[in-house]
Amino acid sequence: MSEIAGELARVREAFDRPTLRLLDRKWAPFVLAVFKSSFSRDRRSVQADLLHTQVDAYLADLRTVGSDVPPGKNGRALCVQWMNDQWLYRETGEGDEEHYSLTSHALEALLLVESLSRDRALISESRLTTIVDTVRHRATQANPDREERIRRLDLEIAEKTSERDRLEGGGEIAPVSNEAMLEGYANLVDLINQLPSDFKRVEESVAAMHRQIVNDFRGEERPISEVLDEYLSKTDALMSATPEGRAFEGAFTLLRNDALLQELKSDLETILLHPFALELTANERRGLMGTVRLIRKGIDDVLTQRNGLSETLREHIVNHDVVKDRELERLLREINKELATWMQTAGPRSVVTAELMPGTLEVEHLRERFYDPAAHLPPPDLEDVSDDAPEPPSLDDMRKQGGPLLEELRDAIVTAFTDGDAASVGDAFNDLDANLRRPVEILGMLQIATQIDAVSRAQTLERFETVRPDGSIRSFEVPRIMLNEHETAALAALNYGPDHDA
Repeated sequence: MSEIAGELARVREAFDRPTLRLLDRKWAPFVLAVFKSSFSRDRRSVQADLLHTQVDAYLADLRTVGSDVPPGKNGRALCVQWMNDQWLYRETGEGDEEHYSLTSHALEALLLVESLSRDRALISESRLTTIVDTVRHRATQANPDREERIRRLDLEIAEKTSERDRLEGGGEIAPVSNEAMLEGYANLVDLINQLPSDFKRVEESVAAMHRQIVNDFRGEERPISEVLDEYLSKTDALMSATPEGRAFEGAFTLLRNDALLQELKSDLETILLHPFALELTANERRGLMGTVRLIRKGIDDVLTQRNGLSETLREHIVNHDVVKDRELERLLREINKELATWMQTAGPRSVVTAELMPGTLEVEHLRERFYDPAAHLPPPDLEDVSDDAPEPPSLDDMRKQGGPLLEELRDAIVTAFTDGDAASVGDAFNDLDANLRRPVEILGMLQIATQIDAVSRAQTLERFETVRPDGSIRSFEVPRIMLNEHETAALAALNYGPDHDA
């Protein structure tokens, strides 16, 4: 294969990976904008239904401003599509709630777009110094020459001792410029932003190993002992089976050092006390101070995934394989017992016919539940609490809480209009006794007026002063109703009959 053909094959393989497939799609800007708006360093996962709703809202907002969006799909359909494209990962959390999180491929794509959108170039003294220091450190580790290592250490000790003596003697501390600090900050942030995708790749590697071993157990295409041996060997080298796992295992010793992480937090606080930090936004300062929390969260996620693998496989071994082994052992023991009985009468060339599969039992009904005396016990006796019962209400109290007194109300209104003391129903109502001026009596009064068709002529409102059963006063605005002689007589007839002489 020619050199160009080999390079073409490697480039095609790279473009087949989910990261570049995401960046190569027509709707890549929309997808990345949704991921950027929905997820953050502090918000690693989003509840499934909530993300569906958010994507629907983003689609509606972009259509409003005239931006092109994927046609014919809602938020749920897009999330499912992105999950199939390996950009989203869906898992079930506490309470059987489903959550989405970004895969390492989506995190890498976001990191690449973020790096391309920066205004500040990362080729700086800070980055070159980091490269030189790293190369010097690795060269020292790679060199097996003892004398060379001692020489490098002596130079480093002499350099640091000279600087210490200068400072102890009152030497001047040269201030660091804001520009240099900003360059170092940009280099540091670039390295920190790569951590989430690194941790996510380790999680996905462990999860893939998890699925492969579980499928081997369930498929039963290989002997269980062989699968078990493979499980034990992979458990011994769980984190060294993949490049991601080996990288994490190498850094894990450093990352689980609490004293080192506490010192890292203190150093970050010192950096933010420099005047250059005034040029940073609140989100940038918060993100830098959240580095330790980001590292701890990444470690916890990887360890949780690894513990889940061990726990799931342990349950498979204990609850599945052991039971089958015991059943097989019991069956073989019974076969040996039957063979011993048969050999007492069988000749040297005797044969026995055995079915490969047992026959089906014809059973009409199998009892599913058996009698349980505890399920038929009577309920415990009720406790006698009659001594704690409150005093029952009187008949008068109950009447005060009841509905309107229609008969008494009609009688009072007829009397008021017959004597000529009332200009309207409201005037008559306000002059009644307190027991006939409850708020509910207004409803009774309107019912009475409706029976004689007197409400339809009301043009204005008037105030009704009511008295509640507890003695408090409440005012209501009610249509002003006037009654003529004919209506008054009709109202009286409802109480006393048509022959009553008003």
